[in-house]
Amino acid sequence: MIDNDKIQTAQQLVTRFFQGDFEAVVQSLDESIKQQFPVERLQATRLSLAAQVGEFKEQVGEHTFQIPSAELVIVTCAFANASLDFNVAFKEPGKIVGLSITPVGSVEQQYSAVYEPPAYVNQDLFKEQEVQIGKGEWVLPGTLSVPVGEGPFAAVLLVHGSGPNDRDETIGPNKPFRDLAWGLASQGIVVLRYDKRTKVYPEKMRDLVSTLTVKEEVIDDALDAVSLLRGIAEVSTQRIVVLGHSLGGYLLPRIAADTGIAGLIVLAGLCRPLEDTILNQFSYIYSLSGTLSAEQQKHLDELKKQVALVKSPDLSLSTPASDLPLSVPASYWLDLRGYHPEKIARGLQQPMLILQAEGDYQVTMEDFLIWKSALTGRSDVQFKSYAGLSHLFMPFEGGEKSTPAVYNVPGHVIEEVIQDIAQWIKHVF
Repeated sequence: MIDNDKIQTAQQLVTRFFQGDFEAVVQSLDESIKQQFPVERLQATRLSLAAQVGEFKEQVGEHTFQIPSAELVIVTCAFANASLDFNVAFKEPGKIVGLSITPVGSVEQQYSAVYEPPAYVNQDLFKEQEVQIGKGEWVLPGTLSVPVGEGPFAAVLLVHGSGPNDRDETIGPNKPFRDLAWGLASQGIVVLRYDKRTKVYPEKMRDLVSTLTVKEEVIDDALDAVSLLRGIAEVSTQRIVVLGHSLGGYLLPRIAADTGIAGLIVLAGLCRPLEDTILNQFSYIYSLSGTLSAEQQKHLDELKKQVALVKSPDLSLSTPASDLPLSVPASYWLDLRGYHPEKIARGLQQPMLILQAEGDYQVTMEDFLIWKSALTGRSDVQFKSYAGLSHLFMPFEGGEKSTPAVYNVPGHVIEEVIQDIAQWIKHVF
């Protein structure tokens, strides 16, 4: 049973968060997660909450819940237009190892609910096995979904979006990568997915903060995963395809420098500069509440200055991360300077399938049109967009463009996306 000290610590943390004492919140966190919650991110989270559910009113209750990796104190908070749970995870007294904000009761639902596969999945048509990606200090756990029957089969590697994602790319109650893996495996395609390095080794990644780039975050592990697929007996080494979602799609042209990759699938792949996208996302989220508050406008003004610094010739490795968007270090931004995925993609030899959800507010139709403009002249590149889908390629209700709230609504990647991917692979390869 969780003791009263943990409950009081969680309540105090929530109080400080909504009072704007973000430095105190950060200092209360365990060293293993401080890097994930810079002051600017906490400030932006509070402002986006105000845009989505109105101003914070009060804490209305608390209870405890045990999850496999930690003990949770769940503080329920009332806002002007809704209530939300503020989840504080403890490994031991005084050691806070996780923070999240979710709809009321959704954490319990997530851990008590069994994943119900969509109708397009037939679990009799494939089997799964645990595998390891890479070797040495960065080895990662993964899952290989292999069709039943005689191979070799075409194979797809799934590469995640931003953040410390697990192999299912779990977001709230949703598991889009499991939908993709099981759906494609039901269609006779091997699929490999794995936990991201930032999820498995958060403390070690923190030690790289001054030199971190997308190479360490994404690319190295994706290439190791491709190498693993080449050694799987059931995989046709001439038909290995890499599918990148969001940040993964943005980085596909870099990953595709490995000429052993046969094809590329971009799902909601970013094309605009990452710093501009971050600014546009916050501007959109804050606009949901109507008129911007003075605090929201101040944050946007600060973010604009940070974006300008990313683009400035004055940016150097000595620039403090606190002066840059989301406190991401200068090394990361310098590595991406001048990177235009669509321009690199134009010179690649691999055929490509580029898919976009029209209701996505994170990676938008503007990105899709950039891909299309750059690659339309190539006969081996196909494009398709889907109305009424969110960034997760799941249906949503409430307008033409989705909001952050849709990620907390249970759903599945639609069957049309699964079929389009499977048919493209079978036709091209």
